[in-house]
Amino acid sequence: MKFSTEELIEGIQSGNKRLIAKAITLVESKKAEHRVQAEELLKKIMPFTGNSVRVGVTGVPGAGKSTFIENFGMLVIAQGKKVAVLAIDPSSSINKGSILGDKTRMEELAKEENAFIRPSPSSGFLGGVANTTFETMMICEAAGYDYILIETVGVGQSEVLVADITDVFLFLKIIGGGDELQGIKRGIMEMVDLIFINKVDQDNLQKAKNTRLELKRALDFIPPKEQGWKIPVLLGSALHNEGLQDIYDKISEFIDLKKKTGRFGEIRTHQAEKRFEYWVQEYILSLMKKSNAVEEAYLMHKKNASEMVSNPSTEAKLFVEKFLSNENRG
Repeated sequence: MKFSTEELIEGIQSGNKRLIAKAITLVESKKAEHRVQAEELLKKIMPFTGNSVRVGVTGVPGAGKSTFIENFGMLVIAQGKKVAVLAIDPSSSINKGSILGDKTRMEELAKEENAFIRPSPSSGFLGGVANTTFETMMICEAAGYDYILIETVGVGQSEVLVADITDVFLFLKIIGGGDELQGIKRGIMEMVDLIFINKVDQDNLQKAKNTRLELKRALDFIPPKEQGWKIPVLLGSALHNEGLQDIYDKISEFIDLKKKTGRFGEIRTHQAEKRFEYWVQEYILSLMKKSNAVEEAYLMHKKNASEMVSNPSTEAKLFVEKFLSNENRG
């Protein structure tokens, strides 16, 4: 059944999870007619967006991201808030579908009236973040969700894309063998706002404390991302609900600091500008491919690049110049 834009907006604002999901599916669609309706929908809900706390959660596979998000989400709800989880799953390389299915890993949270969980395939998009995650977040905000938790697939340096759409970037760490700082890229450390060492118990408590000390020393060598904010390194166990209240409090403290200094609005403005730039590129490429001549030129230059006939950046430049010169002649 096809829903009108007005029906979807009414459903979003009344908290109808089925219609919220339908609206997200519409925004994720690549079909031309769906894109038109999606743009209309996003334009009309804009006045109702921007009131949530956006939290990115990253960490290596096995760090306990899903368990953390489920139990942290339950804590947020206990504080009288509504929480939406956008869980970006690695995509199947065959059909680009979601292959983990976070609803099956967050059973308790999924049952909550004030929680909404949306697994989305990353569809091969860099950074483990779907290309419409930002727009999906807008829909959840318009539906009145106070906290938006974005779980990523944890793929290293390109996590910068997650930091680019959130207010708080949380890094989950676990105790491992050898040098505890091995495998933590400087890029992640430069983006992070909060570190939680997860899966801490009596058996590894001392080791966890040593890791915290090492991380704090490492952070001393990195210029502060926000003036007046020393990145907290907290210990706990998401499974046993230990340390989660501390994280909630630190997130609130961090948001308050950014609002007080004016950085909160400044960063969000910058993030919106980045989304604009991303969509400019998407729409230009889409427009180019509508012309048969341009499509042929695109495929030719792409082939030259893939076969390394010449440098890919050179081929891209030649193609764009050819397209723009055709446009000017028209």
